[in-house]
Amino acid sequence: MDVIIQYLIICPLVMLAGFVDAIAGGGGLISLPAYLIAGLPVHNAIATNKMSASMGTLLVTWEYARAGFIPMKLSLFCIGCAFAGSYLGAHLALLMDPHAFTVFMLVVLPLTAYYLNRGKALVVEKEPYPFRKTAILSMAAALVIGVYDGFYGPGTGTFLLLLLSGLAHIPLKKANGVTKAINATTNVAALCVFLLNGKILFPLGIIAGLFGMAGNYLGAIYFAKSGARNVRPIIMAVLVIFFVKVLYELWSGT
Repeated sequence: MDVIIQYLIICPLVMLAGFVDAIAGGGGLISLPAYLIAGLPVHNAIATNKMSASMGTLLVTWEYARAGFIPMKLSLFCIGCAFAGSYLGAHLALLMDPHAFTVFMLVVLPLTAYYLNRGKALVVEKEPYPFRKTAILSMAAALVIGVYDGFYGPGTGTFLLLLLSGLAHIPLKKANGVTKAINATTNVAALCVFLLNGKILFPLGIIAGLFGMAGNYLGAIYFAKSGARNVRPIIMAVLVIFFVKVLYELWSGT
């Protein structure tokens, strides 16, 4: 495919992915397919997507930290658990049948959508727990989603946001801040691996990353102003895209 066409396909979609990811997570469900649609080999697509995603996630994490959305002590605990979970998940991926896990996601995604639509999930914030209880539940959520991220990955930020706000009763803006701190750390760790293995297409990654940063920045501003008002429909859109992706994987046998 012509290089210019690749940029025309990838850059706008990466910007859209950054906008969505800053608000509700799940941007990788948009950006990674963009690289693949543009004709990049799979390993180059994953590596270059990780570079552009890392640039955007670091920016939005900085913006959320400046806005006071990231409780540092809690975030550090969660980052440690997410790393441990991701390490475990990567090893489980070598032992388990990925097809079985994909079928499992066909059950999890509709249940997640049901939870999101029932009552006032993400609309009315729950009464906060004492810090100790919040920390234990948040670390458990980070560990579980870390395992998922290491094993499968897509939608990690969305699931983490839902668990931190729904299970640990963290206010939505701070739950999103903790999610971004975890995502930024794990993205950079994965990026280092890809850098060492020479899989990144740097010109494309840098330019797409700048578009992603613009999307993340606009998303962060939108989230800071709108809060929970429009998060739920965006998460629903991410879940629908994810569900279609899982169906396609099962149908195509990938």
